[in-house]
Amino acid sequence: MESSTTMCTPLKAGFPTADTPKEECGIFGVYGRGEDVARIAFFGLFALQHRGQESAGIAVGDGTEIRVHKDMGLVTQVFDERRLAPLDGHLAIGHNRYSTTGSSTWRNAQPVYRSVGDAGFALGHNGNLTNTIELAEGLGMLPGLEVPDTDVDSTTDSALVAELVAGQYSSEPRSDGRDLEVALEAVLPRLEGGFSFVLMDDARLIGVRDRHGFWPLVLGRVEGGWVLASETAALDIIGAHFVREVEPGEMVVIDATGIREHRFSDPDPKLCLFEFVYFARPDTYLFGRSVHAARQRMGEELARQAPVDADMVMPIPESGIPAAQGYARASGIPYGDGLVKNRYVGRTFIEPSEQLRAGGVRLKLNPLPENIRGKRLVVVDDSIVRGTTTRQVVAMLREAGAAEVHFRVSSPPYRWPCHYGMDTGRRSELLAADLSVGEIADYLKVDSLAYLELDRLVSATDTPGSSFCTACLSGDYPVPVPELADAKHVLEERVERPDTSTPASFLDTGPGPGG
Repeated sequence: MESSTTMCTPLKAGFPTADTPKEECGIFGVYGRGEDVARIAFFGLFALQHRGQESAGIAVGDGTEIRVHKDMGLVTQVFDERRLAPLDGHLAIGHNRYSTTGSSTWRNAQPVYRSVGDAGFALGHNGNLTNTIELAEGLGMLPGLEVPDTDVDSTTDSALVAELVAGQYSSEPRSDGRDLEVALEAVLPRLEGGFSFVLMDDARLIGVRDRHGFWPLVLGRVEGGWVLASETAALDIIGAHFVREVEPGEMVVIDATGIREHRFSDPDPKLCLFEFVYFARPDTYLFGRSVHAARQRMGEELARQAPVDADMVMPIPESGIPAAQGYARASGIPYGDGLVKNRYVGRTFIEPSEQLRAGGVRLKLNPLPENIRGKRLVVVDDSIVRGTTTRQVVAMLREAGAAEVHFRVSSPPYRWPCHYGMDTGRRSELLAADLSVGEIADYLKVDSLAYLELDRLVSATDTPGSSFCTACLSGDYPVPVPELADAKHVLEERVERPDTSTPASFLDTGPGPGG
């Protein structure tokens, strides 16, 4: 079947950047004969939309071929009934992307497809490799290096992994059909950094988690099959039952015979602590603990650590709500709403005017003067990264009549960039990198400022502290990181290509051209 391609204007994110860390990616997989796997994958990705809003894609296999549809935009912008209809099969993977390696362009959307073996394979990746340069040099994927005779069509570390896996396929398919599984066994020990993968060929669904388990991946049971997802909340949305977490250093293979596990590395669990603070949905469970309850406990700890006389506790919606509820409960100060969030602000074809840009945060948040006027406010948020939006919010609250603004953050100062799959930019861009808490308070123009201490934050999760990566808060990196000026774009401009960065869709079948 020939691939179908149309052109469209790229979606633009024209609204102010929040002060919270940027999401990573959401991944999903389903195996179920007799099930509408494309539709299940759609709703799974819909539940994981918060983890990535740049692009979305689904790959479906029917035993003989793999079809892929992906595009820039939200899940509901990329897929409708017409787009889902051709995606017929019994196994599927899906991906929501927020770029951490490679630019936000169509060719970097996932799943990545490679035409090898009987029907090829597709891959979705959440995370970021730290040895990208070393691996890329071997394939000639760095700028200025000769490009080998491959189907490299992307500038992401995900495409790099796909090339490594494809390179392990033999010229003749294995009699047992385990080509993808065996290729992964050879490649996975070579990868360093953060990665959770979902992969599929014509007959198998595979889930993989790096030895540190930086990013979550869970296994669920659905009638007639199995599900893999970044978060337990995605299982709830599609009516699947939680079975267990995929263990760090583990590969899980699902096919017609059932499930089998393979340990490719010794585990050293270091789940990103910001999954509890910000990334995960509040209705998700991590280490068997409720994320929502943990965030409320963070607020309670913050109230005990940094009390203040005030008239109302209010959140920065929506991520600050559970911690604000906890702060109010522990302090005895009434909880109230001081800001209304426009829930429909997001990607848009319409760029705001310069005048609207000057208003900045008002496009997203608007104050309730009758709730604010004359009051001493405790304002709670989960984190501050660059501080620009927070400063605008504080100014807006004062304009609305707040008598005092006491800012409370339910995590420690964000001082170091993440290299494992969270896009926070360079250290020089982080507000707390070189400023004291007092200096940050002066910059934000607040009456007082307090961050939750790291040991209190870990205690609030109700899990062992050794189980977390705290690199962005402590500077303690579990995996050595490269000293690059721009690691995100290390594979960019590798070779001149026609301008194909914004096609709206394609269908890949295997064997056939890469996706």
